[in-house]
Amino acid sequence: MNLHGNKIQGFYAEQTYATSRRLQGYEVKRTGKGHDFVESKVDILTGKRGPRTYVEVKSSRTAPLSPLQKKTMKEKRNYRVERRGLF
Repeated sequence: MNLHGNKIQGFYAEQTYATSRRLQGYEVKRTGKGHDFVESKVDILTGKRGPRTYVEVKSSRTAPLSPLQKKTMKEKRNYRVERRGLF
């Protein structure tokens, strides 16, 4: 797949991930470098938020982490890589 196709596939994976997590009761916000989102579960009755988790979404099972993503993963205990692709 070419670079343009990879970007589209990555964008789609990120959007479907964020939508599915919001439907599950998570607050999902776009973040800066080293990860795509920060999320926390929100109790619909009390409004209390659970612990934050930083999430990097990959559109392929084999897509490697960048050096910055690897560094961020080592620095944060609450970091998760979500692989959404079929390849």
